Amino acid sequence: MRKDVACRLLRRLTRGVVVLCIWTIGLSIEGRTADSPPETLITVKTPQGALIQAEQGLMFRERLADDRGMLFIFGDAQPWTFWMKNTKIPLDIIWMDGKKTIVHIERNVPICTRQDDGCPQYHSDEGALYVLELGGGRASALQLQRGMRLSFKQP
Repeated sequence: MRKDVACRLLRRLTRGVVVLCIWTIGLSIEGRTADSPPETLITVKTPQGALIQAEQGLMFRERLADDRGMLFIFGDAQPWTFWMKNTKIPLDIIWMDGKKTIVHIERNVPICTRQDDGCPQYHSDEGALYVLELGGGRASALQLQRGMRLSFKQP
């Protein structure tokens, strides 16, 4: 049993590192910086009709427009863990299930200035296939709540 738990934790950590590496490699190949406009945006629509343009990479960003965010799309439902290392602005983190229904929201998650890997970690208690990050306070401004369904098309 303990070996199974250790294997699951290692898979989660590996996926997080892979996502970060893919993002970093993509930026360097394209010659972009974290502040450069992304080439692919995913439009996320709230139940009230607000549109959010989800882009790639919020690390090192010093500001984020109200209509911008980042959407993570995972291959399997898990309580994905996030942290704020190298993130310079507070964020709202929104976990969604396979039907794009909000299962958990962490609001106004503060930045972490630690240089080691000791930043607090945030996760949902339920499995999620999607995680949307918005600027801190946007989830409240958009009146997003657990149980609401967002809509978007996967690329």
